[in-house]
Amino acid sequence: MSLRKIGLGVISALALTASMGLAHAKGDIIVAMQLEPPNLDPTSNAAGAIDSVLYSNVFEGLTRFGPDGSVNPGLAESWEISEDGKTYTFKLHEGVKFHDGTDMTAEDVKFSLDRARGDDSQNAQKALFAGIDGVEAVDPLTVKVTLKEPNGSFLFNMAWGDAVIVAPETIGDIASKPVGTGAFKFTNWVQGDRIDLEKNTDYWGEPAKLDKVTFKFISDPTAAFAAVMAEDVNAFVGFPAPENLPQFEADPRFQVLVGSTEGETILSTNNKLPPLDNIKVREAIAHAIDRQAIIDGAMFGYGTPIGTHFAPHNPDYVDLTSLSQYDPELSKKLLAEAGYPDGFTTTLKLPPPSYARRGGEIIASQLRAVGIETEITNLEWAQWLEQVFKGKDFGLTIVSHTEPMDIGIYARPDYYFQYDNPEFQKLIADLTVENDPEKRSALLKDAQETISNDYVNGYLFQLAFPTVADAKIKGLWKNQPTQATDLTAVYWED
Repeated sequence: MSLRKIGLGVISALALTASMGLAHAKGDIIVAMQLEPPNLDPTSNAAGAIDSVLYSNVFEGLTRFGPDGSVNPGLAESWEISEDGKTYTFKLHEGVKFHDGTDMTAEDVKFSLDRARGDDSQNAQKALFAGIDGVEAVDPLTVKVTLKEPNGSFLFNMAWGDAVIVAPETIGDIASKPVGTGAFKFTNWVQGDRIDLEKNTDYWGEPAKLDKVTFKFISDPTAAFAAVMAEDVNAFVGFPAPENLPQFEADPRFQVLVGSTEGETILSTNNKLPPLDNIKVREAIAHAIDRQAIIDGAMFGYGTPIGTHFAPHNPDYVDLTSLSQYDPELSKKLLAEAGYPDGFTTTLKLPPPSYARRGGEIIASQLRAVGIETEITNLEWAQWLEQVFKGKDFGLTIVSHTEPMDIGIYARPDYYFQYDNPEFQKLIADLTVENDPEKRSALLKDAQETISNDYVNGYLFQLAFPTVADAKIKGLWKNQPTQATDLTAVYWED
């Protein structure tokens, strides 16, 4: 989710230049993004900004996502699946070393998967590993993973940033000094400012074309515009001021890439907090929201309306926007039927991204029009994670869930919006063990319809992903099949 996250206040272009200097050497690149990671351990934190910096660049898993969303070999060069679908035998690449010079072996894979699924696991996506019955290091280059039941999504799950392979001897410092196997090594983190990476000259695979990467964190949209225009940064991924994109498109110095994401942007709702535990109240909220007004007002037209928690570009997507069409009079009627003819007051806690801050003001106005007052609190990401995601201390919030194919989170009653529907949980359990494509498609459609009809959350729009970059940079991902800024194939054109 864009749970996956932030830092900073306003930074002037002058300050950027003073702190970093201009870096246009062909082997160097400065990439800006809005959200700073709260720490650097993707295996124990839900913040997507961790993956934005480290996925594929520093950390790698058995499999990895490609720019088109495909699942490809990663640290595993191949695998075999048993006839019953329960046993995966992975053959690891030879010669893989961690950045500290130690060998990456099957024992590290076993450690990583056992740690992720252990009773004391802090992994934000622990459910990805719940189906594992056992992990065996057969020999240094062979790992056997046995599942409790067949899982048609297992290879997909192993490509998530939460499933990267780590070494036991580096766990103690992983949150501040990450040690992976990727094409880049971590070198420095100046909190509130930047993270520096350098080329891994001992990389086992195709070497990176860049020598040095700096990730710069600029949370303020005005500062972001100034930094790009002044060429103090070479690229800004997830550019936070879409109103400025036409200006960049008209400037031959820049290229503008507007891609799709897995980011379902939703008005997350605490389903256990009265009166939001009442389905009629949740339905009333849904009908009070004018999605297009939010897309136009907060995103300047960039975004696709959604009516459920599923990406519109997925072939199994069902357009359910009609179930929650904008109808304030119906909203008032539903509130009266629920016992709140005069409305009520709840909290609206907003994380830093502009889609949340700008969208929150618009939604607050729309809810006020039907009698629902919101107490807005702007939170930094660390606060949001603590209060909302972990503490469940909220009524409403706005966040973009950027993990791929994550409708299964609705089957977790303890997940932060606290939706508890045994029928839906069975549906997802059936989906997990189903391998037939047609049956999986039918189950996915049922899942979308169930949460839409239960008005679990207010479904707003699929997040667009704009990137503004120097016109001479090649190899940037346009789309976001996972939250990542994979720079392993990026280079400067001569």
